[in-house]
Amino acid sequence: MKKMPSDFDREDEEQKERDANFKRLTAEEARQLRERSPQISPWRVIAGQIIAGLLVALVAWGLTGKQNLGWSAGYGALSVVVPAAVFARGLTGRLATLNPSTAVLAFFVWEMVKMALTVAMLFAAPRLITALSWPAMLVGLVVAMQAYWVAVVFAPKRK
Repeated sequence: MKKMPSDFDREDEEQKERDANFKRLTAEEARQLRERSPQISPWRVIAGQIIAGLLVALVAWGLTGKQNLGWSAGYGALSVVVPAAVFARGLTGRLATLNPSTAVLAFFVWEMVKMALTVAMLFAAPRLITALSWPAMLVGLVVAMQAYWVAVVFAPKRK
């Protein structure tokens, strides 16, 4: 009877092959890689979200002539911007950058804070915005959430 290799044996062989093909980068290669793919500041993304939120609020107000639609769209964008700013501030703090373990823990903690703050702002919306328009608020929310793509496209290129 011929013995068939198990899935675990195949996975071990594939891992050994990957390890054999792995090459550590030199300091110069790492520097070149960082230059080819620069990081985008979270504050740049948040600035883009603020601009997108203001634009969508002004467009909603301007096209309809209804002030409450502008406020609703603006509040939707604000429901993205404020939690994102809290998240970014938490992740750029000293405690979050001590070592990899605290960085991972900080990421999850601040992500939970961001989600809770977003939900709280959405629940507070009907009490804070007179004649709230949920569709306009959701448009503002979605536009602000997707504004990070603009920050990626217009990221400064390093030489």
